[in-house]
Amino acid sequence: QVQLVESGGGLVQAGGSLRLSCAASGRIFSIYAMGWYRQALGKQRELVAAITSGGSTNFADAVKGRFTISRDNAKNTVYLQMNSLEPEDTAVYYCNIDCRYYYSTSLRRGDYWGQGTEVTVSS
Repeated sequence: QVQLVESGGGLVQAGGSLRLSCAASGRIFSIYAMGWYRQALGKQRELVAAITSGGSTNFADAVKGRFTISRDNAKNTVYLQMNSLEPEDTAVYYCNIDCRYYYSTSLRRGDYWGQGTEVTVSS
């Protein structure tokens, strides 16, 4: 019922910037929180940043001051602007949304993940 498509990953040198985008589509009624997670090789998936429907944000300590998160509610899209990238930021980045969607004649709540986009930061 809901699909997420991520874009914007790639290879960048340390100190550089990337902007990730995640567009949600399908039978969406409303989206609560939207967030970005990452998983480095051999490590657990961790929260990078999240934003509520009201615009409140929170960030992992490791990215505070370097990353910003924003959303366009009209487009059901969330963005992650990553500046001053470090090799430690290398990971697969996943988009996540908490939403309500139409299911037949009712509404259901669901948690959805994107397919992941790879970010590699070279030193």
